[in-house]
Amino acid sequence: MTQKKRPDRNSPEWMNYPGEVLRNSFTREGMMVAFPTCFPGATIPIVHDESHITALDITPGGIVHGGTSGRQTHLFAANFHGHSGMVFDLGTPQGATSCVAVCCGTNRFLAFVNGPRGGRAVASKLQTIDSDLIQEWGIEVPVLDDVGECVAGEPVVHAVADASRQFVIGVTKNHLFTTEIESPKTRVVGEVSGSGRIAVASSGAVFGSDGGGRVWRFDPKSGSLERGAVALPRGDWNGPMFWAKDGRAGLLYTADASGRFFAFDEKRGFSAPLGSLPLAPAGPMAVTFDGRVFGFCGDEMANMFCYDPARREVSNLGVAVSVIERRRYGYVFGDAVTGRDGEIFFGEDDNGGHLWLYFPRIVPAQV
Repeated sequence: MTQKKRPDRNSPEWMNYPGEVLRNSFTREGMMVAFPTCFPGATIPIVHDESHITALDITPGGIVHGGTSGRQTHLFAANFHGHSGMVFDLGTPQGATSCVAVCCGTNRFLAFVNGPRGGRAVASKLQTIDSDLIQEWGIEVPVLDDVGECVAGEPVVHAVADASRQFVIGVTKNHLFTTEIESPKTRVVGEVSGSGRIAVASSGAVFGSDGGGRVWRFDPKSGSLERGAVALPRGDWNGPMFWAKDGRAGLLYTADASGRFFAFDEKRGFSAPLGSLPLAPAGPMAVTFDGRVFGFCGDEMANMFCYDPARREVSNLGVAVSVIERRRYGYVFGDAVTGRDGEIFFGEDDNGGHLWLYFPRIVPAQV
């Protein structure tokens, strides 16, 4: 018997394809807007199979910087404030097929990319896309500087900027390294297990999975690395970790491979399970200004979830859909970052990937 050809996930036929079950309804709270990777009406989007958005960061002024994965990597910048509304393609780092992190400094940004040449850093100046942009105005394409390998022969797994935005702390498959943003100089700190994403806590210390049910701790100020510094709570920690930071409350959030959701406080350690995500594994997540965590979970057809610390409750918000201008469904996401005004940006890790803006529902005040 000939198997029916699997349709594209953003085609109407997807919903009727055998074996594809709509596990939940579409976005039930707040509003999603899927924005193409271009300046609508003036430029074309990033090519179909080069547009998996897998890395995002944002400047204090609200300019998003990101990178894609696919046949080749593109770096981009985006602004949605004032009279702007555009994603600008900054160029393609030579030989790169994946972007695992973008880190914004005060004047420049570093993008960490992988390809046949190994894991490398690429630097360029931060973009200052005018908030009163009109289609007739041009933007200069910047120069992308190849900083070179981070650790010889090893792909980069993830990287984050420190609290001062002067340094980047990153991990390869087997090592921890630091890189200066303004005048890129890389130093290998020591060996770690580079098995997932890393996060900066409220003190400025950086944490990451160390294998064996523990996390390492690195202090950028002193340069000290403590292996196995903190024990993970009981759970399934075999998969890569995602983190979300609540700078207001001084917490990091994460989830194990089975979807059990935890908070981490540097003084008290990990909490008991705060709840279970609707699906597993956990994907990218971010914290908005009132402390609520929004993210995606599950494979193939990810569902959006919300953790509300005021209610200590995890809720399922459904599958992402945008109905503004053109209907688009979102099933796989690669990264998330909180915007200038509390909105959350999600990078779609799919062919023809869009930059999704999520505007959370405003919770009525208690009177």
